[in-house]
Amino acid sequence: MNMSLDIASTPVRSGPDELVPSRYAVKVGEIDVLIISDGVLPLPTKMLGHNADSAARAAWLKEMFLPPDAFDWSLNVVLVRSGGQTILIDAGLGLDPDLNLPRAGQLVKRLASAGVDLASVTDVVLTHMHMDHVGGLLVEGVKDQLRPDLRIHVAAAEVKFWEAPDFTQVDMPQGFPDALRSAATRFASEYRSQLRLFDEEHEVAPGVVVRRTGGHTPGHSVVRLASGNDRLTFAGDAVFTVGFDHPDWHNGFEHDPEEAARVRVRLLTELAATGEQLVATHLPFPSVGRVAVDGDAFRWVPAYWDY
Repeated sequence: MNMSLDIASTPVRSGPDELVPSRYAVKVGEIDVLIISDGVLPLPTKMLGHNADSAARAAWLKEMFLPPDAFDWSLNVVLVRSGGQTILIDAGLGLDPDLNLPRAGQLVKRLASAGVDLASVTDVVLTHMHMDHVGGLLVEGVKDQLRPDLRIHVAAAEVKFWEAPDFTQVDMPQGFPDALRSAATRFASEYRSQLRLFDEEHEVAPGVVVRRTGGHTPGHSVVRLASGNDRLTFAGDAVFTVGFDHPDWHNGFEHDPEEAARVRVRLLTELAATGEQLVATHLPFPSVGRVAVDGDAFRWVPAYWDY
């Protein structure tokens, strides 16, 4: 069945592992939006700002009441309905790639618990091809449930990058580069015939536009939703929690950290000016909020949950 806000908000019987909400529905004008938690990724705190002074990073973590060495990054995926199309934006981690990430990869079962049939998805938009954004499409049996005419929208620069990816500027734990490379290669091979490549910008459905930003990866993109007077941007990995206070700090997953910082500042400046809603992959679930200018940096203003 197709996702609707009625379906999305209908209580379902939860098992022991579903004692907290894992989906959150909002409206953007006539566009239905469902934010779904794929779980959490336990990662070293150094990856939040590997170019930052260690004392400054430790001070920020303490100020935010976060543990000093490692903490859980949220992993959010978005489902959108517009103009008769059902669009999945990113696909979560999928299976644990032997990197001790057992609490992510929940998307398929959480779509099912929300009453969303994989066969109802007409389009997939990928912000980029890191494994925590494409892995859900690689879970055994998922491809068989998807429509044969499924369109997967991704920047041409992203596909090109993963043919010979450059990891010289990243700062990732051991094992991650190999896992990222493997997932991207497998994804490109299994779904090549369904890829719909764009250069800079593409309208996927009425009011749903994907726009390449680069930075995090060469083809990294954001998705802008607009309907009536309402606006929402899904920023993918352009913004992490620390990026509001310290937009110049480099994240360990950024393949071009200097450009990623410039992208982040431009995007946050724009969102602060428009006042539109922001959702991002690794902001705390459900991650709906707005951006305010705060001196030389920014401030994230989480939305009040609307039950």
